[in-house]
Amino acid sequence: SVAISTVLIASLTGYGLAKFRFRGRNTVFMMIMATMMIPFEAIMIPLYMVVMTLRIQNSYIGLILPFLVSAFGVFQMKQFLTTFPTEFLDAARVDGMGEFGIYWRIVLPNCKPVIATLAILSFRSQWDNLLWPLLVSQSDKMKTIPQYISSFALERSTDEGAMMAAALLASIPMFILFMSLTKYFIGGSAIYESRKG
Repeated sequence: SVAISTVLIASLTGYGLAKFRFRGRNTVFMMIMATMMIPFEAIMIPLYMVVMTLRIQNSYIGLILPFLVSAFGVFQMKQFLTTFPTEFLDAARVDGMGEFGIYWRIVLPNCKPVIATLAILSFRSQWDNLLWPLLVSQSDKMKTIPQYISSFALERSTDEGAMMAAALLASIPMFILFMSLTKYFIGGSAIYESRKG
């Protein structure tokens, strides 16, 4: 869910910042980029207090909500869409297509390489996230895979074979996602080489 929301929100934001002219566009972009300089550890406690105030601890909303979009994703999508030919968008507008239709039917299908990269990076960062779920989810049913691996390592500290088996099982979804999106990396490198040439 975090990977999907990151791709959708970051692509919408990047499209707006790359292809629309409005006052304060560069200021908005620089403010988004400034959030990348703030480490998560600096906002972790205030964020936890917000979660406690909203009473969404031990819930999927509490795990997902703080990571719905990333500044890096917005940066990545904006930089990719800056090089996207504006003539295609103008031709679609002349044909009477709305802005959301242009985004959904023209922009997104042509952004598969950067979407695949962003989806993999977002999925991996949340799949491997241990610190935030450790704070928010206290019940056993809300524990994530890294929490179980860390507790399993404490319980089975002398059984290296079982620990390696648990780590291998935890890496299967990441492996499947990467292998299923590999073809878009190849297509993205071909697009990059053609634009470069």
